[in-house]
Formats: sequence, C-alpha cells, structure tokens
Amino acid sequence: MKLGRLSLALAAAAAATHGRAAAQEPAPPHETFTLQSAAVGEVRRINVYTPPGYATGRARYPVLYMPDGGMEEDFPHLATAVDSAIRAGEMRPVILVGIENTQRRRDMTGPTTVARDSAIAPRVGGSAAFRRFIADELMPQVRRRYRTTGETAIIGESLAGLFIMETFFLQPELFDTYISLSPSLYWNNEELVRMAPARLRARPRLRAALYFASASDDIGPEAGRLAAAFRANAPRGLRWEYQPHPELKHATIYRGEEARVLREWLPPRTRRRDAAPR
Repeated sequence: MKLGRLSLALAAAAAATHGRAAAQEPAPPHETFTLQSAAVGEVRRINVYTPPGYATGRARYPVLYMPDGGMEEDFPHLATAVDSAIRAGEMRPVILVGIENTQRRRDMTGPTTVARDSAIAPRVGGSAAFRRFIADELMPQVRRRYRTTGETAIIGESLAGLFIMETFFLQPELFDTYISLSPSLYWNNEELVRMAPARLRARPRLRAALYFASASDDIGPEAGRLAAAFRANAPRGLRWEYQPHPELKHATIYRGEEARVLREWLPPRTRRRDAAPR
C-alpha cells in the first residue's frame, strides 16, 4: 500500500474507533464540567476521574490529561484501567482529565504542506490553539477545581499521539511524562522525525519522561527512525523508551498497552522507577 493510501486508511480506522469506542461502556464515578475556550473558540466538555479517597481526604494528586477523553471515546476504558491500577497499588493515585473532542483532526494536527494530510478533514493544523487551550485555560481551571500537585502527564493514541509528540518537541515543559501510542508520525512528511535531532540537541538540560510505541500495521518505520534520533541525540536528563508491538494492531494498541504503561510510567512513589529521569 502506498504511503498516501496507508495514511488515509489509518486515519479512517482511527476515526471509526474513536467514533464508536465507548457508547455503552461503563466508567468509574467521575465529574463533568464545561469550559468556554477563547483559544479554540468554543465550549469544551471535560470529564474528570478522582482517585479513591479523594472526596474524604486532603491529599493532592498528580494530573493525567488525555485527549479523546469523551464518554463515547477513550475516557471510560482508560479511567477503568487507572482506577484498577490505583486500587491494586500498582500505580500512584492521579486525577484523570479527559478532553472530549469537537473537531479531533483539527485539534490534534499541526500545519502540513502535504495534500494527503489535508484531505482527512475540512480543517487541519489547529494543534497550537489546542495546546494553548490546555496550557492557558484547562490546566488553570483544573488547579482551581481540584487538589493537584505540580506533576502532570499526558496519554493518547494515533492523532492524539501525534499531538503528544509534537507537544514534547515544541513545549516539553508542559508535562512531566508523555505517553504516545502509535503516533501518526507520517504527518507533514515525517516532520517530527526529521526535526528531532536538532530539537533534541537544542534542549540539553531537558528533564522529562517519554514513551512511544508502534503497532504491527502503522508507523513502525517512522518510529524506528525517530528512536534512532533519540539514541543519538537525547539529553541525559530525558528518560525515554520506544517499544514496537508486532502483536498489536493500530485499533487495539491503546487497550492492549494502557494497563502496562500506566504501571510502568506512573508507578507508586516508593518504586525506584519513579526516580528523576536519567
């Protein structure tokens, strides 16, 4: 399959997955609020899971943000995975903030000069505005509404994974931990892959954590090239890992990986893996 047709096929598959993901799926108890955004010019709906003991305690918690965070998207299954891991003592308690989509392909993509990229939606390239919404509007609102620490993380898949990788390269201080599953690295002729060496060298003091993965039917070659750029250029303070998953598909990697990556990248505080990135 040629790259153009493959890119469009992956985008269509991801859209179908996110459109039907959780229409009947239960989720742990959670809250919902709406936020008028000047950055994206619309009202956004936010779903929030708080960990066991939150309502009766005074403790503060890290915040895990997720694009594709609607009730008919990925919020129910990820909130269930988070809740299960916390109750099992295998993940540190976090507040999970799900951002419901309005125009997913607009918000998750950066600018592109590639015609096949632009063909996936009437409007693409809105990631900078979506990032401003998160940084300047949503995060302050979450800090006002909930008892939070200064620690933040973000998780997502496919185009949301692309947004997460782009945010890591352009505004890495926004989150402490980045988890990107099958990011759409083909975007704009692999711009993130091509620019990675220079962007990594430009931040020698960066301290963060980054995990990215690929499935058997999506971005393996692109992800392999990106991993090579990290091996050659990653700053010493960056803890990173790339993992190919030939046993998983693009449509199954989120659910197939979420339980493991939550435990590995957001473990209880007593675990050695929670030490500073190295």
